[in-house]
Amino acid sequence: MASARLKLRVAPGSRQDAVAGWMGDALKLRVRAAPEKGRANRAVEQLLARELGLPVDAVRVVAGRTGRDKTVEIDGWSVTGLQQHFGA
Repeated sequence: MASARLKLRVAPGSRQDAVAGWMGDALKLRVRAAPEKGRANRAVEQLLARELGLPVDAVRVVAGRTGRDKTVEIDGWSVTGLQQHFGA
């Protein structure tokens, strides 16, 4: 199965979980979870899985676990498909 990597800019501790649009080549996400003990990373995976209609284990944070800039790997999508889906 194909997978794609997507760069993210994450704002933890936000009022709501939401996809906030593109910032250059990175998709900005807002998550309510605090950036402690991996909570924000799990919230990112859950938000993207919900937005893309995937099981949570199909989305994985593969880089940037402790920072705002992250890279996720998403099974079953292409980079072009993700950009189209999120309106790039």
